[in-house]
Amino acid sequence: MTDSDDEPITLSADALAALQQFYAERDSHVEAFEKLKAVATQDNEVVDGNGLVDGDGDGVATVANGGKATVSLSMNAFAEDWNESQFWYSDETATLLAKQLLENADADTVIAVVSTPSVFIALKNLLSAGHNSPKPKVFLLEHDQRFAVFSEFVFYDFMKPIKLPGLKFTAHLKGSVDRMIVDPPFLSEDCQTKMAMTLRWMARNPRVASSPAAGMGPGGALRVLICTGERMEPLVTKLYRPLGVRTTTYEPVHKGLKNEFYCYANFECEAWEW
Repeated sequence: MTDSDDEPITLSADALAALQQFYAERDSHVEAFEKLKAVATQDNEVVDGNGLVDGDGDGVATVANGGKATVSLSMNAFAEDWNESQFWYSDETATLLAKQLLENADADTVIAVVSTPSVFIALKNLLSAGHNSPKPKVFLLEHDQRFAVFSEFVFYDFMKPIKLPGLKFTAHLKGSVDRMIVDPPFLSEDCQTKMAMTLRWMARNPRVASSPAAGMGPGGALRVLICTGERMEPLVTKLYRPLGVRTTTYEPVHKGLKNEFYCYANFECEAWEW
């Protein structure tokens, strides 16, 4: 053994700085999540971004409201997990999509957000800001257990597309959903097909395209949104044809993903056309 074998391993200044930054960001996300978790377990009113102060960037902003501290949730508290193929939308995209799910919704409307947690957070902020009154019922179908801090969370595994935990959620969602959005985590035929099965299973009237009057329930007209890669267009339009889904002109924006994404929907609005 030479003397050099006993020498400690050293890092360059740049490598050491990068490592320190990595650990600092990791610790910051952990702290932010714990703060959000504490907030989510309380009966706090969430408001919109006007006048909010989020000085530490932890994803939970506060504002005085008649002497009561209220909060606005943010995806900053959730680090993207590449193992879950997670890429969050920009705040603008998430809010725009959430508003389309809420338009003309009422207390009888059931909204299902599937593998699209950034839109779910936007929905919670809009609803708590009084965007809709009375409020619709909202469910988040998600594989990431971190989102179980929210009461609307339903564990979802696309490998079991119509198997939800417990009879409660099955009864609430089977053939009962008026508004739904999905962003499949993987650009594969298997993932896209199984998640399409979930949406068609949940839809209040899966034959919306067959008749102008179809898809109407106590929660209003059926609205379906799919956001996924542009190369999945032929498969998506085939899978969701029974729901009247077409490719739209709107392109969702992600915070850290530059791949070309399309938005598919069964309706037109101010934000897009077919």
